[in-house]
Amino acid sequence: MKVPLLDVPAQNAGLKNELMEAFEGVLDSGYFILGPEVEAFEEEAASYLGTAHAIGVSSGTDALIVALMAAGVTAGDEVICPSFTFFATAGSIMRIGAVPVFVDSDEESFNLDLRGADDLVNERTKAIVPVHLFGRCAAMGKVKAFARKHSLVVIEDTAQSLGASICSKKCGTMGDFGTYSFFPSKNLGGFGDAGLVSCDDDERAEAVKRLRNHGMFPKYYHSEVGGNFRIDALQAALLRKKLPHLDSYGRGRAENAAYYLAEFAELDSSRVTLPLSGGADDGVIWNQFTMKVHGERDALKAHLLENDVGCEIYYPVPLHKQECFNQLPETKLPVAEKLAQEVLSIPVYAELGDERRERVAKVVNSFFKS
Repeated sequence: MKVPLLDVPAQNAGLKNELMEAFEGVLDSGYFILGPEVEAFEEEAASYLGTAHAIGVSSGTDALIVALMAAGVTAGDEVICPSFTFFATAGSIMRIGAVPVFVDSDEESFNLDLRGADDLVNERTKAIVPVHLFGRCAAMGKVKAFARKHSLVVIEDTAQSLGASICSKKCGTMGDFGTYSFFPSKNLGGFGDAGLVSCDDDERAEAVKRLRNHGMFPKYYHSEVGGNFRIDALQAALLRKKLPHLDSYGRGRAENAAYYLAEFAELDSSRVTLPLSGGADDGVIWNQFTMKVHGERDALKAHLLENDVGCEIYYPVPLHKQECFNQLPETKLPVAEKLAQEVLSIPVYAELGDERRERVAKVVNSFFKS
């Protein structure tokens, strides 16, 4: 039996008729960029998140870029962010001419670790970008206290964690801005690139709306240079059909994760460390199920692939080791570097089903118990 790492069509199959109706509605309307469907999606997303404003944009990367711009981060400013994360977190900072300042990661949660970060702050430091990695909320209490101490803007990178929460507070709604991605592999997957920015401040929300449309307001009048970060109406219309199902997708992933945690509970902890299970107040949505495999990661990956079980390394090279950041001051982040050598993710999507998840567990167990 072949088990893919992701099965994007499976999530959409049950909604095919509704999705086709949404497509035809946009086709007939003539509103292809922004417009009524976008406005309706933004209202529904804001309601789901419990935030005052949700602004649709062209991708999760562009969500980060426009949030940084709206926060007043400019060329030469410094922004603190983790190194163990997807490239867009730091790439977006560099794209606007600012400088990413990397911090290490927490070995258990995979999220940023602010120990020693006070020493990285100077007069050029303007913001911090915590990442809610793999569907798990970062330690936002510590992040916000750090930001208050140093007068920093907090921009949450929630690309992998829409729907995750801590003490019932949704990820992306605890800082000054939240940024989200609807890349097809995400928990709320779109049909191409699309993203969202959330915030509670009216002026900041207006700045995001203006900046996503070339800094234009009113029409043909530009007080600043923005970008073309507009969301397509079609993406908004299709996402509107899927948003009501987001929590059920999360429950499905959580059930699969709980199954794995039980199946792997007896594995030798000196060889493999399982992800944190999450407590009652820790609303993990399991964008990935990521294990740490000590010294045998590549062998386990090969074993899984030989047995037709999809898997992936998120991420094999931490950002401070990427060639494009060579011009930045050299830094040593031992946990991030260790994680890059140990992490391996296995299928956990809601549509996995009993038979396929049993196959995944059997293949993983056969590696460690042979």
